[in-house]
Amino acid sequence: MKYTLAMLVLLAGFYQTGRAQNFGAKATLDKKSILIGEQTQLNLSIRFHAKDSIGFPKLADSIGKIRIVNFKADTAFDKGDQSIETINRHYTITAFDSGTYIIPSYMFKSPVGDLLTDTLNLDVRTVAVDTTKAFYDIKQPLAVKYTFWDWLRDNWKLVTGILLGLIIIGAVAYYLLKRPKKEVIVEEVKPDIPLHIQALQKLEEIKNKQLWQHDQVKQYYIELSDVVREYLEKRYNIQALEQTSEEIFASLRRMDIASEDRNLLRQLLILADMVKFAKEKPAANENEKSMENAVTFIKDTQPHARPTDVNVKGDEAK
Repeated sequence: MKYTLAMLVLLAGFYQTGRAQNFGAKATLDKKSILIGEQTQLNLSIRFHAKDSIGFPKLADSIGKIRIVNFKADTAFDKGDQSIETINRHYTITAFDSGTYIIPSYMFKSPVGDLLTDTLNLDVRTVAVDTTKAFYDIKQPLAVKYTFWDWLRDNWKLVTGILLGLIIIGAVAYYLLKRPKKEVIVEEVKPDIPLHIQALQKLEEIKNKQLWQHDQVKQYYIELSDVVREYLEKRYNIQALEQTSEEIFASLRRMDIASEDRNLLRQLLILADMVKFAKEKPAANENEKSMENAVTFIKDTQPHARPTDVNVKGDEAK
């Protein structure tokens, strides 16, 4: 039993020793000597089993008079054994006072104990000055010529916008000048011809056609009655073109029309209805009398009766 216990203790010691041999923490400087304001890197690294928890030392923004400018980290695994991991942290450092600075030892906490890095020395030197040479003034800034092409390169967006605007304005102006001009149609203003003059002119046109003289008696009375009906519709504001003759007489009952003129209108419209619908064939004198009745009725009932300027030939103008 004692022999077995001793063997277990011995094996545990070998295991811990072998495990510890896989660990290692170190600190290095890329450059151990720099000029004032120059930069170098402080590298802290540790090699350990990936399954273990490691406490990495924390660095502030400076190490005494040494300033930490930047920081980055990376991790790598052992190519022969993926269970072994190495963490590296790189600190960019600088100093602005000359002298030799000591970078202290840093401690890493691990399952096998605390691991310490070596202390490092950083030598910060000033720039050597040759005192055998005379002092010179600081050189003035060099004058750099600013050419048109330099200005154009700096303001090409502005120039492009102006040119584009001018092109658009020119194109619009060209279009406005060259586009086909619309022909202005001036409508002839016709004089306002009185209603009764219009009717008398249409009667004159019917008379000149000589319709009944060429055996077109029905067409003669159709056109003759249409002129009279259109005159009545506009003169007395009744629907004479759509009404029958009896409806027209009823619509005109209260109108200011002399009885003689009413009789002339009745004779004309009744005879026209008989020719159009009963195939009546009036004598030549009746045809002429119908035209006379139409002219007389229109003249007698014209608005604001005034002497007419229309020269109606024959007895109708008398």
